[in-house]
Amino acid sequence: MKPFVHDITGIDPLAAFAAIKHMPYSLLLDSADRAHPASRYSFVMGQPIETIEAKGHKISITNWEQRLSFTGNPFAILEERLNVWVPQTTRIPNMPPFQGGAAGLFGYDLGRILEKIPATAKDEKNVPDMAIGIYDQVLAHDHLLKKSWIFTHARNAQEATRKRDHFISLLTREVEPPSYEPVELDWYANFNRKTYSAAVQKVIDYIHAGDIFQANIAQRFDAQLPDEFDPFIHYVHLRKVNPAPFAAYMNLGKVKLSSSSPERFLTLKDNKVETCPIKGTRPRLSNFTKDRANQKDLLSSEKDRAENTMIVDLLRNDLSKVCEPHSIEVPALCKLESFASVHHLVSTITARLKGECGPIDLLRACFPGGSITGAPKIRAMEIIEEIEPTRRAAYCGSIGYIGFDGSMDTNILIRTLSFHNNKVSLQTGGGIVAESDPESEYQETLDKAHKILDSFGEQDPNLKIAV
Repeated sequence: MKPFVHDITGIDPLAAFAAIKHMPYSLLLDSADRAHPASRYSFVMGQPIETIEAKGHKISITNWEQRLSFTGNPFAILEERLNVWVPQTTRIPNMPPFQGGAAGLFGYDLGRILEKIPATAKDEKNVPDMAIGIYDQVLAHDHLLKKSWIFTHARNAQEATRKRDHFISLLTREVEPPSYEPVELDWYANFNRKTYSAAVQKVIDYIHAGDIFQANIAQRFDAQLPDEFDPFIHYVHLRKVNPAPFAAYMNLGKVKLSSSSPERFLTLKDNKVETCPIKGTRPRLSNFTKDRANQKDLLSSEKDRAENTMIVDLLRNDLSKVCEPHSIEVPALCKLESFASVHHLVSTITARLKGECGPIDLLRACFPGGSITGAPKIRAMEIIEEIEPTRRAAYCGSIGYIGFDGSMDTNILIRTLSFHNNKVSLQTGGGIVAESDPESEYQETLDKAHKILDSFGEQDPNLKIAV
């Protein structure tokens, strides 16, 4: 196959996705926060030519010819299958960075493929560890230029035209404009203030014992949804009240994922690597003076800076496995970034990938992201498994793409909702270090959850959370 491009300026990516949202493996990578410098491109995908799903080592591959089920290493199989489509493909220059390739979910529990982690927490059986589509067509939208293109991979121009016209017919179907109606939900958490504080103290004890320097501990909120609740209509509402630069919506069939993530995990282009870990949080306040005070408090917090710096060191170590010696740099350390509901400290780490390594080598070296595990990573993951009652599933994994050309961009799946069987779940956590205050850490999880829980019914979620 080779790529063909068609200018389709005037189509709205959100409206285009609404027309295919019901299709399994429809995927929206959504730069929803227009104020953020990384919010330039959005991508709409549907009807992949192949899907790759994995749960542990059990893998299934489905395409128009067959469905195969077997055991193996999901990362290795993805690399193998992506290479099947790549050899005759070239990239169209001076165009959006993703023009087709592999895209979808890399769940947190894929980390078990890379490291031996105990299995004590309850498994989230309905969510695959990996759910990737190979997309030969992509609608790409440039928010800066306000232009859109459809990239179609085909053997010749005639085939490209036929495939593109079919794709356009799907994306331009008349659909009823989504209108979200607030619902009142009863949220149930798997920790309360006392039990979460005890979990934090347990991590602090591990730190004092010399086991770790930091671990990220999350709590989970669950609620029953009314019949006929539409997760995508809620997502359209959520992206208005809590816009994020690395937002995404994915239909996995029985499971829908809705993410308003502010965090980039890994990006790769022309062998240049960048990762932007978030550590350090304060809530945004409507009172300007108090909000500025929160910003200053975060910037001057030794505890939050230490938390962030530890993860920077961890990621530098991960990158050193696949990047050229002396190429790893930290151009921004603990920089303040403000989002819809919180302020964060964000660092930027850059590197140059070794010539013999590719995007999946990079992903393997760094997965799951250090900002949502802790340091050292493997011991932190063992402690997470011991303390958190339920496996993380998609949460703290990644959604993103690996292009036919070897480019990659992925987020960290925080601020992410999982919908299944008329139920919704949300997980929020924070990095625990020796200086952590258990009460403050519990409050931080509520600060991170507040805007998202509130988006369902415009009410204060703190009044509704039961255990």
